[in-house]
Amino acid sequence: MIITSLEYLPGMTVQRHLGLVQGSSVRSKHAGRDIMAGLKSIFGGELVGYTELLHESREEAVERLIQQAKSIEANAILNVRFSTSSIASGAAEIFVYGAAVQVANES
Repeated sequence: MIITSLEYLPGMTVQRHLGLVQGSSVRSKHAGRDIMAGLKSIFGGELVGYTELLHESREEAVERLIQQAKSIEANAILNVRFSTSSIASGAAEIFVYGAAVQVANES
């Protein structure tokens, strides 16, 4: 599966547009991570626990995006974008979306 933030793929032609595909992941903060984040906010530095949490969420959301695209026989997802939002106190959503297409090499 080709995934890109570009609107087109150099050297390839979009044969068919299959529609919007999306994936999301909602995660909540862990109490242990909150304690460490509170300490880090005093001394400064990267909040590694939160960085890891967001990385895991992005990976899960992208995997769901890919599965949806595969289910409609896409071989590429173009114009991919990420969005985040707060769902509730201590919980956030990572949302990824893009255009599912079938592409082929230019002849």
